Amino acid sequence: MGRVDLAGAAHLELVSGVAQLRPEDAVFEAMLRGWRAQQKARGLRDDTIEGREHLVRRFLAFTNDYPWNWLPAHIDEWSVSLSGEQHLAPSTIRNYQTDLRLFSEYLTDGRYGWAAACEEAFGTHPVPICHEWNTIAHLNDYEGNPEARPFSREELQRFLDYADDQVGRAVRTKRKGALAAYRDATVFKVIYGWGLRRGEAANLDLVDWGRNPAAPELGRYGMLHVRYGKAVRGQPPRRRNVASVMGWAVEAVADYVEGIRPRFGCENHPALWVTERGGRIKPAEINARFVAYRDALGLAAELTPHSLRHSYVTHLTENGVDRRFLQEQVGHRCDTSTAIYSGDFMNTMLRRALAPALAPGAAMGRTQP
Repeated sequence: MGRVDLAGAAHLELVSGVAQLRPEDAVFEAMLRGWRAQQKARGLRDDTIEGREHLVRRFLAFTNDYPWNWLPAHIDEWSVSLSGEQHLAPSTIRNYQTDLRLFSEYLTDGRYGWAAACEEAFGTHPVPICHEWNTIAHLNDYEGNPEARPFSREELQRFLDYADDQVGRAVRTKRKGALAAYRDATVFKVIYGWGLRRGEAANLDLVDWGRNPAAPELGRYGMLHVRYGKAVRGQPPRRRNVASVMGWAVEAVADYVEGIRPRFGCENHPALWVTERGGRIKPAEINARFVAYRDALGLAAELTPHSLRHSYVTHLTENGVDRRFLQEQVGHRCDTSTAIYSGDFMNTMLRRALAPALAPGAAMGRTQP
């Protein structure tokens, strides 16, 4: 049987009959070209492929050796360096290990012919380097910063009030920036009011708002279509529809869209959040304004724009909103993620469980059927 021309196969990437000054470098570059072709054939995005290639080059620099000489011990040493010296989160290290595992599996897959090519050229061949015993398993539902937390209701009110006050202050002092301050105050209300990530909010367009037949009283802002949700690794952004549940937030958006945004003079720009220079606001700008307001109020440093999203889940859970509904609203793939966001979920469920026993006239000391 003849060779199968799989995308990324060694015989398609190696140049035969040409003497190389540095054959090791030439083969390594051919491996990366082949891996890129293999991933493109699987429909992966260019930015995902480029990130993985950059990581492989970093690992090559760390080991100071080529893939056909890599061993599991190299992964051990590198992982210790990432954790002990660079202090990276376990989830980040695991993602790096996963990318290297994919590269290693590609090289050792006999269908692509890299083992045979390396044996012929260098007298050795690539071996699997990532195993269960030298990589981080995904054992926890949540691996983020343990200091991260939602706003308390009092903190949130102070923060949003302060953001509104900056608009009035800019108007009274006749300083520039009143429009931007109004915009940013509304951005924070939307992040909280619809439980968005910072990047999701920054990428919103005017056309992403729509009516919800189940809530006609909210008009054209009854439903928000999030088109740039958090993507699964290697996949395009995940879309979701978020139902509007806070009437006051809907009013804030309507005021901004109808009364403030037109003053930016960007009527032909699709973005919901525009700048005075006619562009789209960037996530970094949202973060900078948030930090300025947070620090001015003396709020805890662990509060971030993402804390507004945490607060959305926590506060609605405290109000008795169904967790399955919230899971769909915030775009969590598993229910446990939503449970972790809602730190008071168990307390809410406890109150529901205790309510019958503590109701007026309830018999004490008896087991209810």
